[in-house]
Amino acid sequence: MSMDSPTERRSFFRPKLLDCLRGYTSTQFFADLTAGFTVGIVALPLAMAFAIASGVKPEAGLFTAVIAGFIISALGGSRVQIGGPTGAFVVIVYGIIAKYGATNLAICTIMAGFMLLAMGLTGIGAAIKFIPYPVTMGFTSGIAVLIFSTQIKDFFGLSVDKVPADFAEKVKVLAERFHTLQLPTVALAVASLLIILFWPKTWARRIPGSIIALLFGTALVMAFKIPVETIGTRFGGIPQGLPALQVPDLSWQNIQNLFAPAVTIALLAAIESLLSAVVADGMIDDRHDSNQELIAQGLANIVSPLFGGIAATGAIARTATNVKNGARSPVAGMVHAATLLVILLAAAPLAKFIPLATLSAVLIVVAFNMGEWHHFARLRRWPKSDAAVFLTAFGLTVLIDLTVAVEVGMVLAAVLFIKRMSETTQIVAVDESTDTEGAHHSLIGKEVPPGVLIFRVFGAFFFGAADKLETALKRAGQEPQILILRMRKVVAMDATGLNALEDLYEKMHKRGQHLVLSGPHTQPYVTMENAGFLEQIGRENVCPHIDAALDRAREILGLPPASPGDPAHMEKQNPKPERTGIATATKRANELLKSGAHGADGGRET
Repeated sequence: MSMDSPTERRSFFRPKLLDCLRGYTSTQFFADLTAGFTVGIVALPLAMAFAIASGVKPEAGLFTAVIAGFIISALGGSRVQIGGPTGAFVVIVYGIIAKYGATNLAICTIMAGFMLLAMGLTGIGAAIKFIPYPVTMGFTSGIAVLIFSTQIKDFFGLSVDKVPADFAEKVKVLAERFHTLQLPTVALAVASLLIILFWPKTWARRIPGSIIALLFGTALVMAFKIPVETIGTRFGGIPQGLPALQVPDLSWQNIQNLFAPAVTIALLAAIESLLSAVVADGMIDDRHDSNQELIAQGLANIVSPLFGGIAATGAIARTATNVKNGARSPVAGMVHAATLLVILLAAAPLAKFIPLATLSAVLIVVAFNMGEWHHFARLRRWPKSDAAVFLTAFGLTVLIDLTVAVEVGMVLAAVLFIKRMSETTQIVAVDESTDTEGAHHSLIGKEVPPGVLIFRVFGAFFFGAADKLETALKRAGQEPQILILRMRKVVAMDATGLNALEDLYEKMHKRGQHLVLSGPHTQPYVTMENAGFLEQIGRENVCPHIDAALDRAREILGLPPASPGDPAHMEKQNPKPERTGIATATKRANELLKSGAHGADGGRET
């Protein structure tokens, strides 16, 4: 989290709508009204299609777009974010229903909502941006493949009682039943697909091709009674209006079983919403409040299931449509939700004529646009580790489970990152002839007493690199009386790196040898201070620079101070102003410790 100054500190809960309404004009309202109405029309077929693909009734998608869409716009941290059901949730929602049932889907979504709320309130939601790119792109492409597979049945009109959730089983069943395809369904689906693909882009800004395909298919079914499956024949139509409040029964066992999929929903919602907000920022030259956005996403996912909705998040394509049609504030997103509500109230009886073949064509286009297919051609030029993470996330999403893909992808990416960090860490022995430090810190011209061995540590001293210290000492093939570790270029240290130092000190202490540290940075210094290692090693053995470390070595060995000709002696006589004594480092560390305990403000990263 960023630490804001008192004058810049933001309030605890401040929706972007409050800022946008200051100085709000009628011109801005009409722009928002036009954009909101347009994106509401765009969202109509998508909301129903995503719901059907997720294994729920089409009205669930509309309820989600109305309720969650309104909350996300009214309480979110972005000016133009559009929320609602998205393709990212199709796979996970379908899997939860198949395994746990529709009632538990509501509980799982509410749990995810509270997780999102916690992310936003604690400010840790911004950490979502650290999820590696190959992981997000890998499972996104996998989701696209799964969405496509769910539409084969409706696109070809196959006679399948129940499509399995497992990808391999699904392909097997669809292949076995492919001979049951219905030519009228295929013809309507292909016609709808062609309309969407070849609808002029200049017209699509106002009237998207998916709406024309929807109207075309519905009109054909109504006029010519084409024998294809519709919303009416499968679901019995769509009710007029929103359902009553329904609170699901909670049990501890259900909460335990649903925890993993709830985490997946929360992560997907956070990733999609913040990615969409970033895209919107680039289009309108603004900056969203990521924590406020996650608070709104959390509230939307808590409320939506109580009224028959499913999981919701920011929708990149609909947000982009909102901006392109002139949206200026969250009012456009609220108008989008109101537009869908009016359609639900006024035109619900006509929805029973909407052909499922047309909705499947809409989702096939969504799946194609969603997949990061160009990355497959670039894999040969990527680092092998990133390519492995991408393919692992993709393969696990398609063949196993999205939850597993996210978990394994994150762990694999973390392990590979640690490996890379450890590879950058160097621990080498140096002397007067091999030291490559600048003149100010170099050993050249300085006397290193007999029995003293100097090692330079460079990089982050994490658990991935801690074993390098022991390996370097073994390779040295010496048993020095005094070991000086130059830590001027160690920028960070974790508990395992600290443990390596403690083990080294214990071994040397038992053999009557001494360990001296030279020039530790503030973070490693604070880590050693908190762990009590400085008291253990002796503060006199923690020196601000190499000259002080050499003097300490002479003192331990009982040797006289450096000769007048030694640069170390000259350094004492004419100390450089930039040389920081250990007292200064201690003071700075203590200030940091105090500020961490008492002075941390509640600055929120935006």
